[in-house]
Amino acid sequence: MKGFQKRELTSIIEIDRKACKGCDSCKSFCPADAIEGKYGAVHKVDSERCVSCGQCLINCPFGAPKDTVKVVDQVIEKLKSNEATVVATIAPAVRVAIGEEFGMEPGSLVTEKLYGAMKQAGFKVLDTNFTADQTIMEEGMELIGKIRHYALGEPAEHHMGPLPQFTSCCPAWIRYAELYYPDLLPNMSSAKSPMMMAGALGKTYGAKEIWKVNPAKVFMVGVMPCTAKKFEASRPEFTSAAQYWQTQGQAGSYPDIDVILTTRDLARLFKKLSIDFKTVPEFTDQDNPLAQYSGAGTIFANTGGVMEAALRTAYFVITGKELDVLQFAPVRGLKGVKEASVTMRDAKTGQEVTLKLAVAHGIKENVKPLLDEVKAGKSPYHFIEVMNCPGGCVNGGGQPINPMGTSWLDKAKAVLPWS
Repeated sequence: MKGFQKRELTSIIEIDRKACKGCDSCKSFCPADAIEGKYGAVHKVDSERCVSCGQCLINCPFGAPKDTVKVVDQVIEKLKSNEATVVATIAPAVRVAIGEEFGMEPGSLVTEKLYGAMKQAGFKVLDTNFTADQTIMEEGMELIGKIRHYALGEPAEHHMGPLPQFTSCCPAWIRYAELYYPDLLPNMSSAKSPMMMAGALGKTYGAKEIWKVNPAKVFMVGVMPCTAKKFEASRPEFTSAAQYWQTQGQAGSYPDIDVILTTRDLARLFKKLSIDFKTVPEFTDQDNPLAQYSGAGTIFANTGGVMEAALRTAYFVITGKELDVLQFAPVRGLKGVKEASVTMRDAKTGQEVTLKLAVAHGIKENVKPLLDEVKAGKSPYHFIEVMNCPGGCVNGGGQPINPMGTSWLDKAKAVLPWS
């Protein structure tokens, strides 16, 4: 991913002074120490340190932190107009959380109902699971190239970043690294996040081949469990589709993703459109090629999912065989830092290599020691997955906030069997 640098980008979280009690709860969940204010005094967010993850927002007992980017009415206006083709790209964690906003059991998997509600609202769908599969191929092949070069001694066709390779799907993690560990940016996978791949795909192939409309008229809506995705979509470097069409003689400048609806935002949109989610007809969208995906893309929502999916690809390409057990237990579960190793024999040369892996979630508690180890040149790992939020995207800052105390752990256990 090119263009990482410290730059002036605005946090999308601020604290309501009238609601804040100065209890310091937000500080205890902030991974970036971005909350200012003494105990008992009104707090505020330091936008230069904030990574927009929203952990303060979903954990404040008084609802003081707020998501400042309000786009529900804008999306409804686009849906009701005839000027745009409105395309939603839906993250895997949303379909296990949206039902909670309508009184359904937390963790209910409601993919078909969600598709039905999106259709009723007027959205086209480019499922983020589809581009999660693309991410697996891109990130997995990048890792394979590094293994062949650094571990098996093969010459490289082009410059490669150093090992260990970090995952690059989580925008809060990327921003954290930019601000606090810029020396480690070369270790990031060059792959965009699945959402940003979806934005570029929707305004190129999708516009031309699927919906057959002017790419500039496609309005891409990321439907995400994550407040930091609003920050990611605002980054000025993500204009790949417009740049592509400029090379084809079409003028125009526009972002790959236009707006983000969090899971909570999407619930508000359905309610404003009088869509009864609990009774909406289910829809599978079977004829839509951009709504097809594998089980590997689906597990991105949980800690260890990206690692497991990329590992399956790397193992198969290097050995010529599938992993004996596709459900790779060592990277599953909710332990703060998980370690694993996989020995594989290169089908081309017969050489054997042991790939060492680490998975960390919850930057606040678990990630810094791993990063310090890499920075000091002492890391034993080849590949490290990092997700900012505890448990991964299932506990993102845009997910439902349950005042009755249902935790992200309960949600994860309800839908993800390895949790």
